Amino acid sequence: MQLTLQSPLDMHLHLRDNQMLKTVAPLSAASFAGALVMPNLIPPITTKQMVQEYKERILEAIDDEVFKPYMTLFFRPEYDYEFLEQVKDDILAIKLYPAGITTNSEDGVDNFSVDALAPTLEAMSELGIPLCVHGETNGFVMDREAEFIPIYERIAKRFPDLTIIMEHITTKDAVDALMRYENLYATITLHHLYITLDDVAGGLLQPHLFCKPIAKRPEDRMALRKVAFMAHEKVMFGSDSAPHPRDKKEAPGCAAGVFTAPIALPALAQLFEAAGVLENLQKFVSDNAQKIYAITPPQKEVRLIKEPFTVPQSYNDVVPMFAGKELTWRVDA
Repeated sequence: MQLTLQSPLDMHLHLRDNQMLKTVAPLSAASFAGALVMPNLIPPITTKQMVQEYKERILEAIDDEVFKPYMTLFFRPEYDYEFLEQVKDDILAIKLYPAGITTNSEDGVDNFSVDALAPTLEAMSELGIPLCVHGETNGFVMDREAEFIPIYERIAKRFPDLTIIMEHITTKDAVDALMRYENLYATITLHHLYITLDDVAGGLLQPHLFCKPIAKRPEDRMALRKVAFMAHEKVMFGSDSAPHPRDKKEAPGCAAGVFTAPIALPALAQLFEAAGVLENLQKFVSDNAQKIYAITPPQKEVRLIKEPFTVPQSYNDVVPMFAGKELTWRVDA
């Protein structure tokens, strides 16, 4: 049995930099036609020059693979129309992080008054630049996403022409909010479709499944699966694949992030097939994103074959999800 995907896209990807970039970028480029690359480096990507230089490093790392890195800026409240107009052609979106909420987000936003954000959001709306948001407060960890939803709602109401992406949603509350506003969309990860908090901490702690936002309850996973399996037009695949070296994961102060890029498509195929909706995978991993972002990715066929595939224990000291386990699908090299 085979499945050919046309120009699959990963609309939320961490490629890091330096040696880590050289390790992980080719793995995404082998399976995807393009990806939305997150800007939370050290220092964060905040200028046109930094965007261009980071893109050059990505293209160098992937060599001649057919893969388009869609670039992002790290959100700053002080961006004005003139600045954004100059950088618009180099980016696809701007990523907003609450300050200190996840990896390398210390320079993020700490004032979510819509008035404080309005100058940048107004310019983005006028220029047609989508806003991507890591939507969590600093409250109790299981409630952070739900507590952030009123902020989404205030922004969606104030800027109805602004495309807003609720990144890596994890809760039924987020799915419900998504349906209430025409300009809200969302990415859903592989790992949040598979796991709940019980998989992370119900027995022995599983550091390679620890992520932010943290996995939630079975009923939340069920809500995510429902919209993903039907390939609802408001959702799209974004892996939030977030690599860290083993010594940063298997350690006190475990770094947040699940590394899924090299196994994402086989694992999705396995999940969608088990649900009897394999025919919807194309929309979830490409077609919806093309419509939401109004993009035409490079033409690239990725063929999946239903044959056993044992996930490597690591990729150059980065441990993937399902390490050492067998998946029922593999990417045809």
